[in-house]
Amino acid sequence: MKKRILLITLILFILTGCTTYLKDEENNVIKYEETGQNLPENIICKPTNKEILKIYNENKVDLKNLEECDEFKLTSGGYEGLWNSFFVKPLAWAILKVGTFVKNYGLSLIIVAFLIRLLLYPLTKGTTQQAQKMKSAKPEIDLIEKKYKGKTAQEEMMKKSQETMVVYKKYGINPLSSCLFAFLQLPLLFAFLEAINRVPAIFEESFLGLQLGTTPLTAILDKGQYYYILVIAVLAVVTVFSVKSNQTTVGDDTNKQMNFMNKFLYIFIPVISFSMSTALSLYWIASSSFTIFQSLIVKRSGKNEIKRI
Repeated sequence: MKKRILLITLILFILTGCTTYLKDEENNVIKYEETGQNLPENIICKPTNKEILKIYNENKVDLKNLEECDEFKLTSGGYEGLWNSFFVKPLAWAILKVGTFVKNYGLSLIIVAFLIRLLLYPLTKGTTQQAQKMKSAKPEIDLIEKKYKGKTAQEEMMKKSQETMVVYKKYGINPLSSCLFAFLQLPLLFAFLEAINRVPAIFEESFLGLQLGTTPLTAILDKGQYYYILVIAVLAVVTVFSVKSNQTTVGDDTNKQMNFMNKFLYIFIPVISFSMSTALSLYWIASSSFTIFQSLIVKRSGKNEIKRI
């Protein structure tokens, strides 16, 4: 299973039409000084900000064939490969259409994130259900772990696995189902990143005083806008609760591995978010918040079923 996850991740990276950035004659990435953000070269619709538009024209970026962002269609630009045509462009189109309706692309980003998670709910709720079943099975799994603690013989390990699988079957647990959430999250995260980076209407926008195209690190260091730290704080909190709500392993050995991985995520994701666009942080906050609410709903609806086991 680990090999499959790695393979899928590599395929996604290969298929991804990565954002390219404007560079000057010395090969330095060109920034928009007002926000400190790096300006992408392969945008998929025209900028509206006059200063940003001027920068593109000065750097000889051909904008003639690009449509206005509020007129962007799924067919705009024609077929541009599997990744762009079936992931990035439809997502960008959805954000732009909802943004036109609600009059703000930051709010649109949050709404689209929730709508996508609602569509995926029939698939992702299985992961949350597994987490709840694992908690119910924990006492029995702990007894098996205690019974075989310190034993390393192959025959004993086989017996341990067999007894564990009996418990899994009793509670209707599928140990591999937790991988589904990761499979779904990866392409969505990459697609949101691409859509945010390559749609000027999104990275030009502001939401609740936060410039969507800039990063918290740039805002804090270059602009002295320390309130961006609130984005990191909220992101860190929802990350912790969303990861815990989908934790499914209960054995001693796997718990040690998962606890280490979870602690790594608790630190890694907030740290890396300093260099992510604020828009992408908003997506992560919205998606993780949905995960938490989904966990609460599944937990309540599943209480009666678990009690009958």
